Amino acid sequence: MANVTWAVDPMHSEVQFKVKHLMITTVTGYFSNYNVVAESEDEQFSGARNIVFTADVNSISTNNEQRDTHLKSPDFFDADNHSEIRFVGKTYENVGGNDFKLHGDLTVRDITKPVTVQVEYGGTVVDPYGQTKAGFTVTGKISRKEFGLTWNAVTEAGSVVVSDEIRLNAEIQLVKQA
Repeated sequence: MANVTWAVDPMHSEVQFKVKHLMITTVTGYFSNYNVVAESEDEQFSGARNIVFTADVNSISTNNEQRDTHLKSPDFFDADNHSEIRFVGKTYENVGGNDFKLHGDLTVRDITKPVTVQVEYGGTVVDPYGQTKAGFTVTGKISRKEFGLTWNAVTEAGSVVVSDEIRLNAEIQLVKQA
């Protein structure tokens, strides 16, 4: 069977993360410059493989310039030395209906760890312009400390400023390539 190659539609996709601040509220961040490519056996995304996600650390935005600058600093992502986050999917496992687990390797700050994310396959359609598109909702959690993002501070009351757990959320629309 012929391979189907897919590329991200950035106009209809978004990549975000969420982290607890002072353990009482959640801060949301986005990457505005990222890429996703994949292959499948057919347009229904059977046999998905060669799934690669990359994000430009310098495109991070939390809607606060001071915080974004801190996130790009050596305290967190160290963007000058580690400008890319990379996830390489290895196994796309159907766990029932349109629900999948995507197992792969996540690299942040040149530290690579196995990560599993949940994927909800939204389906495949042909848009009004004749393009075949597949949609996915991706969620997961990681420990930032496992990837060398260890900066933190403690409040006078003893609470940490930034939680270790990072929640990952992405809405991804892929376009079939000719």
